Amino acid sequence: MELEELVSDAIKGDDGAFVSLMQACKTDLYKTAYAYLRNEADAIEAVQETTCRAYQSIQTLQHPEYAKTWLIRIMINVCQTELQKRKKVTVHPFLEDERSVDHQHSTIETTEALESLSPKERELIHLKYIQDLTIRQVAEVLEMPEGTVKTKLYQSLSRLKRWFEKGDDQHVSK
Repeated sequence: MELEELVSDAIKGDDGAFVSLMQACKTDLYKTAYAYLRNEADAIEAVQETTCRAYQSIQTLQHPEYAKTWLIRIMINVCQTELQKRKKVTVHPFLEDERSVDHQHSTIETTEALESLSPKERELIHLKYIQDLTIRQVAEVLEMPEGTVKTKLYQSLSRLKRWFEKGDDQHVSK
């Protein structure tokens, strides 16, 4: 069954179609959540929260062809809410979860490069290159004109390029 058919059926109240829709989109939703929250358990919880919110409001989706974009927008909102909650809670540095030290050098470098970008720039890069959305879909998710998306994406990629062109010793300062 086509994704649009599943969405149409889900909008009409078919719970099985809704479950199938979520199954079809779960990998992209998880990747989005993990990119924001950087923790497997939190990402899974965000997928669950997104599923709940989507189920409660599926009837509000007016264009079935934009279902994936709609779900990703819900996921981004869930993640941003979670990140806002985290800012309000102070965690003692010795109690924070340790990250695996076995990351490859290039992965660490890429993570540092992405961290040098603003959250909005990281969001753009993630949607375009990780989620593989079109410029039009990114514009819809972020609710901005396509031209603005192109400009901001170009600027973000230019900043990443400059970051990688610098020597390792200069990466410490952002």
